[in-house]
Amino acid sequence: MHPGVFVTGSDRPLQMDRGKRRCRVASAPFQRYNAIMTQQTSDLLQKALTLSEEERADLACSLIDSLDAMVDEGAEKAWGEEIARRITDLDSGKAKTVPWEAVQGKISSRLRHDK
Repeated sequence: MHPGVFVTGSDRPLQMDRGKRRCRVASAPFQRYNAIMTQQTSDLLQKALTLSEEERADLACSLIDSLDAMVDEGAEKAWGEEIARRITDLDSGKAKTVPWEAVQGKISSRLRHDK
C-alpha cells in the first residue's frame, strides 16, 4: 500500500490502494495524512481542498485515470471476449439473472450469520 495517496470524499477521507485500485475509508484524522506526504504534495492537497466538491471529484477522477495510463492490450481483449461470452450465455438462456433484491437478501443473511 502506498501511504501517500489519498482521495477525499464529501465528508470522510479515503485511502487509495495503488496496487489494487481500491479506496477505503481511512481511520486516522485527516491532518495525519499530511505528515506522510512530501511538502509539495501537502501544499497541492491543501489547494485542492479549497475546490468545490464537484471540482475535487473531477480532479480525483483525472488523477486516478492517470494511474491507469498504460493499457494492457491482452487484458482489454480478454475482457472483451468475456463480455461477449456472458452476453451470449444470457441470450441463449444458459445464464440466468438474479434480481438485486434476492442478491442483497442473501448477502445480508450471510453477514448476520457470520457475526
